[in-house]
Amino acid sequence: MWCDEPDKAGLRRELLALRSRLTSDDIEKAGAALADRALELPELAEAGTVAAYVSIGSEPATRALLDALRARGVRVLLPVLLADNDLDWAEHEGAERLARARLGLLEPMGARLGVDAVTEVDTVLLPGVAVDGRGTRLGRGGGSYDRVLARLEAAGARPHLVVLLYDEEVVARVPREPHDHPVSAVVTPGGVRRFTA
Repeated sequence: MWCDEPDKAGLRRELLALRSRLTSDDIEKAGAALADRALELPELAEAGTVAAYVSIGSEPATRALLDALRARGVRVLLPVLLADNDLDWAEHEGAERLARARLGLLEPMGARLGVDAVTEVDTVLLPGVAVDGRGTRLGRGGGSYDRVLARLEAAGARPHLVVLLYDEEVVARVPREPHDHPVSAVVTPGGVRRFTA
């Protein structure tokens, strides 16, 4: 579907256009299947603390997964977008404790834990727009998660890095830049794919 070396902006634009055509029913069904697949992962089954995010718009739905993790007793940290686009973190205390924030995001209302809280988690569930066979993730372009991944590397932290996508967002090639950190797995409604470094 994609040329050998697409540019990031063009690839992102095409994939987001595909997402924009999804109905709320499509998103909900995909989210339920995604949660089922993700909950089978050892990276989540054995995790005490997971950094995740609340999906918005046409992103693969994460709410069922977040609820299931909390029901298992997993501590879930959610991001809080700072003015400089870095991410602070707070514990997920349920849907009733989420507040609308800038850019339409839903953020936890609890105490802020600091930008370094992510270095203590077992698994990071990452948003994205695409991933390729090398595990190169294409994000939304804001750089927030690039900072998170750089912070993990600087701290010597080695959590599992798992991106949540739709099936058609696993593509032939995502351009890789020096600051890109490969993920260890992708979960889609259709299954799980793992990558080796």
